[in-house]
Amino acid sequence: MTVVKNVRLFPRTADAPAVDVEISEGRISGISPASDTAPDHSEDGPRSNGIGAEVVEGAGRVLLPSLGDVHAHLDSNRMGQTFRPHTSDGTLHGLIMDDRENWRHGERSVAAQAAFAVGTIIASGGTRIRSHAQVDSDCGLERFRGVKEALDAHADVLDFQIVAFPQAGIVREQGVRELLDAALSEGADLVGGLDPLLYDRDPVSHLDTVFDLAERHGKGVDIHLHETGTAGVFSLEEIAARTKALAMSGQVTVSHAFALHTSPDAQVRRVLDLLSEAGVSLTTVAPQNGVLPQSVIAEKHIALGLGEDGQRDHWSPYGDGDLLRRAWQLAFTNGFRRDEDIEHCLDIASRGGAQIMAGARPDGSPLTEDERFGLAVGAPADFILLEADTVTSAIMDCPRDRDVFRSGRLIASGGELLGGLRLG
Repeated sequence: MTVVKNVRLFPRTADAPAVDVEISEGRISGISPASDTAPDHSEDGPRSNGIGAEVVEGAGRVLLPSLGDVHAHLDSNRMGQTFRPHTSDGTLHGLIMDDRENWRHGERSVAAQAAFAVGTIIASGGTRIRSHAQVDSDCGLERFRGVKEALDAHADVLDFQIVAFPQAGIVREQGVRELLDAALSEGADLVGGLDPLLYDRDPVSHLDTVFDLAERHGKGVDIHLHETGTAGVFSLEEIAARTKALAMSGQVTVSHAFALHTSPDAQVRRVLDLLSEAGVSLTTVAPQNGVLPQSVIAEKHIALGLGEDGQRDHWSPYGDGDLLRRAWQLAFTNGFRRDEDIEHCLDIASRGGAQIMAGARPDGSPLTEDERFGLAVGAPADFILLEADTVTSAIMDCPRDRDVFRSGRLIASGGELLGGLRLG
């Protein structure tokens, strides 16, 4: 057993009382008022409280749930490399082709660069990642295999999923269906898609391919949907219909879903009802021009998670692997000021991503009372310790000195992943 002493659990006020958190078999097994009992000290082993428990000194720090990047592109990031000026023309096709022309010119292999990003994400407090990995006629399975190698190397400190992602389309390029099929056979957890109407210009064939592959392999679906307005509404309706017809509740995610930001309120509510009924989840990357209706999504009990998308890649110079900073961005782009709204952004960054990866949906319970994905007794002991006054101040200040725990074990501290797991 481990005892994390004298921590303030998800505090909403600066004077919130401290508690001791007991951990057994990787889960929170008890929460009690902080004890003044000093731990015994052993010359040869970890600190003990006299009954064989290892003691972690919380020193009054804030305990927050660990975070998750559930929309990453580990095969595209350029973090830690020499800065490269942006060269795309700004169109979706231009961004895709600029990435295609330049991804081989990095300073590290795909696996090594993905591993660098994984280490950075974990050190920021992330214990789960869902990464898209590009599969197309240019790269074949090279980028998918590099991402898989990096994630597999961190399997003991990270929960992860890989999406076989046809970023250059399915219909407009030959052989992509076969490549997606091969990636799913090699271990991809989900099959992706991208703008079936406006990019591939054949929504029926595109979505039929995605859902047929998912059904045949028994895998999930995660579709990028940049389509706005009527086009995006149409695609969301088609995705919901296929999800419901194939009884894939909890297995389908729509990333971005910009139509929910660019359509009339009545239409947005109608579409969210369809997604809720079908069991479709959503992810956002907190963009400036794509704020999702978070309160309505929560009202409909739709799982919503947060990701960084790319990190200093060929698409954009933004993103640094810090998931707490991305929670700040989610609050900022929404224009939130009230603590409860800002706290909800951290809930999305933590519990929301965990629910998506588990195929679950929110039940409206407070995070501190959720024994499956939150911080209640019974929940996984995946958490961050940092210096802050409250949850909101932690998000606003983003202190870099964080201790990150997975299953009750310290895996990162002071901005560094422990154990030397990064690939060179």
